[in-house]
Formats: sequence, structure tokens, C-alpha cells
Amino acid sequence: MDTYEILEALTQITKSKNIDMEFVIETLEQSLLSAAKKKFGDSDNIEVEVDTKTGEIEMYALKKVVEQVSDPNQEISLPQAQEINHQVKLDEKVKVPISFDEFGRNAILTAKQIMIQRVREAERDKIYEEYKDKIGIVVTGSVQQVNKGNIIVNLGKAEALLPPKEQIQKERYRQGDRIRAYILNVEKSSRGPQIILSRTHPDLLKKLFELEVPEIFERIIEIKAIVREPGERAKIAVSSIDDRVDPVGACVGIKGARVQSIVRELNNERIDIILWHPDPQTFVTRALSPAKIAKIDVFPEKEEMAVVVEDDMLSLAIGRGGQNARLAAKLTGWKINILSVTEYKEERKLGEEPKMKISLLSGIGKKLEEKLAKAKIETIQDLAKTDVKTLSEIEGIGKKKAESLIEKAQEYMTTKPVS
Repeated sequence: MDTYEILEALTQITKSKNIDMEFVIETLEQSLLSAAKKKFGDSDNIEVEVDTKTGEIEMYALKKVVEQVSDPNQEISLPQAQEINHQVKLDEKVKVPISFDEFGRNAILTAKQIMIQRVREAERDKIYEEYKDKIGIVVTGSVQQVNKGNIIVNLGKAEALLPPKEQIQKERYRQGDRIRAYILNVEKSSRGPQIILSRTHPDLLKKLFELEVPEIFERIIEIKAIVREPGERAKIAVSSIDDRVDPVGACVGIKGARVQSIVRELNNERIDIILWHPDPQTFVTRALSPAKIAKIDVFPEKEEMAVVVEDDMLSLAIGRGGQNARLAAKLTGWKINILSVTEYKEERKLGEEPKMKISLLSGIGKKLEEKLAKAKIETIQDLAKTDVKTLSEIEGIGKKKAESLIEKAQEYMTTKPVS
């Protein structure tokens, strides 16, 4: 048997793989030595030489020349040695060629398997080293397989995984579909590098804007904050270091071209682009757009704001399922309580009324009064505004009693004249 089979395997495995030739040769040598060990039991005196120009592989055993051979793997008789090198003498060493025919097919297959395995490991390590530095970038691939909700994505050199929790819920993919995603993490595993992708991460939106808006890439426009409810709605706050550049206009693009390109990429996710402002009140006002704000009460110690809007703007300010208010709060970092003008006036009226001692209510003794005071419920007005859940969490007050107390407080306020 010649070396053709091994060389063929070597060419097959390394074709189109950017692996260092020195490593490949070293791997081949180690593989053949492993095969020799399987055949002869000990390969310490066996050497392999590979000619990288011709592809010729030579193996030989370095044997000691002796009068009487006791270990044929390590020793050779003088007459046999002189057939290889007629000048050799006793106690010297001679290189004895090893034919691949001596190995047998199983040993050759072992050498091939070891070589293939090591080359693949080197390839995996190379992919890991390449992609671990790409965490945080956007890549484009094609859907290779959808398995139990997981999407396997072919990135060309490597495969990546888009798990269900990183997918936009309404999106559906089929084999061969193009897919763009954010590299969330790269992990080492026994099966090679595991590249984890995300379509839901806020930084995917950030990277898409960087790719679409040159002014962001050039650092003229800065993205201050991004929040998303993937596939539904997102808010992005931007500012410009150049007064001549309108950051919102640049992100939107002519006739909305830039932002629409990103919207399409994210399954029609609605994107609100907001001009950032260092003043929290101004920033919150902009974040709640398109709702018009009538008034804002700010409570800095709690990082909380009471935002008042016209009655017909209430649902717009809150958004479907509270989405607009929720995203605005996340974007600005402030807790936002949205009220209509009518609700706000009622609360103000309630707050302006003389404080009524809670002991005026029937059924509230000293001990209960003390418990309520600990929960900062000190007046009938406080009790009337408390919700059942909060009240029933106080020791000794169940749900039924909480409902009864709140009802009594509200009734007292509407029927008792204020002197």
C-alpha cells in the first residue's frame, strides 16, 4: 500500500480550510506514529519524514546493529544492516525503511481518523478564535435547519444557533431564507464553537442604525439609549455633536428611507426616534410622543413623574397594553404615572381637602390604626386611595376586610360634610 490514501484524505480535509501547513504536516506525522505504535507496540524509535514539495512520505525505524537480535523492533543484524548501508558497523544505528504494507489496512485507517480528527479540531479552534472577536457585530447567513424551535444558521465558515428566546415571536423561517442577526455569544463545546445569535437584543437595532446612518458610524450622531419590545415597538434616543446636523432627520432619512429599511428588517417593528435631552422632564415629554403633555409633576427623590395629558390623549400616551408608557419609562429611567386632566383634578381636589383622621371611621381601633400608620395610611383620604391588594397584605387584614374598609372610607368622604 502506498501513501496515496493518506495524502488524498489530507487534501480532502484541508481543501478550502485556512489551516497552517506546518500544523497539517505535524498532525500527519503524529497520526502515522500512532498507527506504527498500534502495529509494533512501541514507536519511540520510529521517525516520519514528509517532503512538502513532492508529497512523498517516508517512515523508518532507527535500529541498533548487533550480532544477535533479541528485539527485532529495536535491533538489526549486521548483514541485514549492511544491505541498507554497507559502511555500517556493530553498535551503530541504521535507518530501516518501513513499508506501508507492513501496517495493514486497520492501522492506515487509524492514521487517517486521527489526522482527520486533529485537523477538524484545529479548524474548530480557528473558527472559535475568529468569532469570539465578533461578539457584538451583525452577521448575515442562511437558514440551514429549523429544529424544535431552534434555527441553525449557516454563516459560511461556521454554523450558528438562533434559540427561541432570541427570536422575534411573529417571525417564521424556512430552509434557505436569508437571516440577519446579532452575535450574542461564542462558547466552546465538545462539538466545536457554539455561536449564539439574537434578533431581540437592543444592540441589534443599534448596529442596524450604525450600518444605515453614516452619521452614527462617523460618531457625529450618538445613540443615547435604546429600548425594544421586539417585533412590536422600539424607542431610540439620539443626539448630535454638530448643531448643523438634525439627528432625528438623519436617522429617518429622505422620505423615511433609512428607518423604513430597518423596520422591514425587524418584521415591521415600529421605531420611535426621539431627540435626547439632558433635562429629564423634557426627555420624558419627548419619549411619550405623539401624546401631547398638559402638565408634569416631578418627584426627583423617587425618580418619578406624574404626567398629565388631555382626556382624549390618555390612551395614546399609555399605548396598547401600556406599551408606550412602559418603553418611555425604560428609555428615560424614570417611573411614569400617566393621568388624564380629569383624573388629575380629582386627585388634586382630594389632596386639598382637610385631612380626616382615620379614627373617625367606625370599626378602626387603636391597634388597627397603628398598623395602618406603619403602612403610611394615616388619613381617610389615604385609605380611600389604597388598593385592596396593598391593604390586604397588612397583618390581620384579609381581602374582605380590606374591601370593607376602603368602601367605608370612600363613602365617608362623599357623605360627611367638611367643616
